[in-house]
Amino acid sequence: MAMAERTASTVWEGDLAHGNGTLTLGSGATTPLPVTWASRTQRADGKTSPEELIAAAHASCFSMALSNELAQAGNAPDQLDVSATVTLDEVDGGLKVASSKLTVRARVAGIDQAAFQQAVQAAADGCPVSGALKGNLAIELDAQLEG
Repeated sequence: MAMAERTASTVWEGDLAHGNGTLTLGSGATTPLPVTWASRTQRADGKTSPEELIAAAHASCFSMALSNELAQAGNAPDQLDVSATVTLDEVDGGLKVASSKLTVRARVAGIDQAAFQQAVQAAADGCPVSGALKGNLAIELDAQLEG
């Protein structure tokens, strides 16, 4: 049996180029979010895209995984600033979610660079969203310990 299930739904109206949709998260954590083809391929203009939602999932999952790895090693982080940039590219004549780049800036008292990088690698291996993405797109990781 699954530990957790989460849902989201989209109602789309019109064709791809001129239509629009409304994305609703089952949790109710946000108000319904507008989505359009233009917000996916040109500029956001206050609308979201599947790639932005993948980026949100990857950044939040990785921050949890890294926080856990650091805490288990006795160095709970003061702050983790994790962002993800997900790209949509044209590959072989079709569209592909091609990469996710995680950028991590961390403040963790009492830890050296080697121990930090060890925790980062363990988080990269243990993050469930990274696991779902591995083999499907390139994952880059830029993690730096600050101050």
